[in-house]
Amino acid sequence: MRTHYCGELSAALVDRTVTLCGWAHRRRDHGGVIFIDLRDREGLAQVVCDPDRPAAFGAAERVRNEYVLRVTGRVRRRPAGTVNPELRSGEIELLAHEVEILNPAAALPFQLDDENLSEMTRLSHRVIDLRREPMQRNLKLRYRTAMAVRDYLDAHGFIDIETPMLTRSTPEGARDYLVPSRVHPGEFFALPQSPQLFKQLLMVAGYDRYYQIVKCFRDEDLRADRQPEFTQIDIETSFLDERAIQDLMEGLIVQVFRDVLGVDLPQPFARLAYADALARYGVDKPDLRIPLELTELTDVMRTVDFKVFRQAAELANGRVAALKVSAELTRKEIDDFAPFVATYGAKGLAYIKVNDRTRIPDGLQSPIVKFLSTEVLRTVLERTRAQDGDVIFFGADKAAIVNAALGALRLKIGQDKNLVEKAWRPLWVLDFPLFEWDEEAKRWSAMHHPFTAPRDGHEELLESDPARAVAKAYDMVLNGWEIGGGSIRIHRAEVQQKAFKALGISEDEARAKFGFLLENLQYGAPPHGGIAFGLDRLVALMAGVDSIRDVIAFPKTQRAQDLLVHAPSPVDEKQLRELGIRLREKPRP
Repeated sequence: MRTHYCGELSAALVDRTVTLCGWAHRRRDHGGVIFIDLRDREGLAQVVCDPDRPAAFGAAERVRNEYVLRVTGRVRRRPAGTVNPELRSGEIELLAHEVEILNPAAALPFQLDDENLSEMTRLSHRVIDLRREPMQRNLKLRYRTAMAVRDYLDAHGFIDIETPMLTRSTPEGARDYLVPSRVHPGEFFALPQSPQLFKQLLMVAGYDRYYQIVKCFRDEDLRADRQPEFTQIDIETSFLDERAIQDLMEGLIVQVFRDVLGVDLPQPFARLAYADALARYGVDKPDLRIPLELTELTDVMRTVDFKVFRQAAELANGRVAALKVSAELTRKEIDDFAPFVATYGAKGLAYIKVNDRTRIPDGLQSPIVKFLSTEVLRTVLERTRAQDGDVIFFGADKAAIVNAALGALRLKIGQDKNLVEKAWRPLWVLDFPLFEWDEEAKRWSAMHHPFTAPRDGHEELLESDPARAVAKAYDMVLNGWEIGGGSIRIHRAEVQQKAFKALGISEDEARAKFGFLLENLQYGAPPHGGIAFGLDRLVALMAGVDSIRDVIAFPKTQRAQDLLVHAPSPVDEKQLRELGIRLREKPRP
C-alpha cells in the first residue's frame, strides 16, 4: 500500500512519485491550501493538498487528527525559508495527487503532544500513548538494544535456548505466581522467577554458552524499577571463572552502548567490594557520579559524652558515620533532611556547620558541639576533610539504618544541588556475603540465591560460621542502578546440600523442592556461572527515563494492574469448578 515510510523522505527523492500511509498528526488550512503532517513510526512528512487536485483537496477537507490516510504524490523541495531542520524530511514536502481516507478516528482521550498527562491516563489508554513520539523512540531503543545483545552473544558462541514458562514452585526470594492445573486437581505450576535452575541444568547437559531474553515473574511489592513481569537477558557459561565472565559481560555492555547510543563507556569498569560500597556510599549500588562519600567515625565515638553517638558505637552491629557536603544549604533545607532520613529508620539527623575550622569549637555551629571534645571535633574535621562553609551530617544507629539513611541523603543532596556528573559511571560490586541474617525469621537467607558458590576455601564456613562466608557473586551497577547480577554456581552436590543446611532447608525439603537439581549435579556437572541483566532497567537508563514502565509496551501499575485490559479480573464459577478452586472471603485485618 506504500512505497516509503514518512520519515524516510529526503531531498534524494525530489521529483519522485511516492505513496505514504499513516496518521494525520496535524491538519492546517491556510486559506486555499491544506497542509497535513502525516505520521508513521519513522517520523513525519508534510503533505500539501492544492485545490488544483479537487479529489485530493476534497478528501483533505474531511480529514481530522488521527485519521488513517494513504497519500500518493510528488516529492518537491520546500520553498525557501520553510525548511524544518529538526525533521529528516524537513527539506521536502509531498504535493498530493491522491488522498484516501482509510479509516476515520474518534476524538482522542488526550492530545499526543500533551506533556502533562497522568500515568493513570496514559496506561488506561496505552494504545494511544504508544503513538506518542517518546514512547515510539523508547520502544525502538529497546528493540535495538535487544538486537545488539543478540549480535554480541552470537559472535561469542552463545546459543539461545528456551526454558519452560510453567514450572514448579521453588523458594527463590519472592512470591511465585501460581497457575492451577485442571488435569491434576489441587496441584499448581509456578511462573518462573528466573530460569536459574534450568540454565544450570543446561550447563550439566553440555550447552556451555546459553542465553535467553526471557520473561520472568515475581509477585512482589512494586516500584519504579520493578514489574510483576519483567525481561531478563539471562546468560550462563561453563569453564569460565569469575573474572572471565565479568570481562565477557563488560564487553557486552560496552558494545551495546557503542552500537545503540554511540557512547564509549569508560574501561575497565571500576571494581568495589561490597563492604567498601556500604562503608563509602551506604548502598551496594552506588551512583559514582555524585562526589560525596561517607566517613567512618564509629571508633572515635565510643568514649564521647554524647549518648546517641556513644550507644550506637557500642552496639555490636552499630555505626557512626558522617556525610560532608560542600554545597550551600539553607537552615530550612537542613531541617527538612531530618524527616527525610526518618523514612529510612533514622531517629534524627545531627549536623555541624563549619564556619571557621581553625577555631574549635567556636567556629563550629551545631547543638551537639558542646557534647564533643576538641580532640574529637578535630578528628571529625580531619577525617571528613571539611573546609569552611561545609556541613557535616551524622548518622548513628544500627549500621543498616545509618547506611540506608545517609546513602539516601547522599543521593538527594547530589540531585537537589546539581552535583551529579553528566557521565556514565559503570561499576562492578564484588565480594558479597553469601548469607544475610533474617531478623524476623531468625535464620540465614541467601544474599543472592541458594545456588551461589562460596569463595574457594569458604565451603567449611557454611557449617561452622555462615556469617563469614563470602560469595563468588558480582553485580554490575550503572549510575546508581543495578543492571545485572550473577555468580559462580555450586556445581558439587555435597556443597549444595551444605548451603541448603545453612539456610535451614532440611534434606527432605531440599529433595522435594530441588531433587531434580541435586540428582543431576551428580552426573558430571561442570564448573559454571553466569549473570542476568534487567533489560527493562538497562533500556530505561539508556532512554533517560525514571520508570521502566516507560520502556515496556504494556506495563502494570504499581498496584500490579493492567489498566488497558482491566486485569486482573474475576473469572466465572464454571472455570473455578473445573480447576477445583473455591474462593474464600479474605479475612479482615
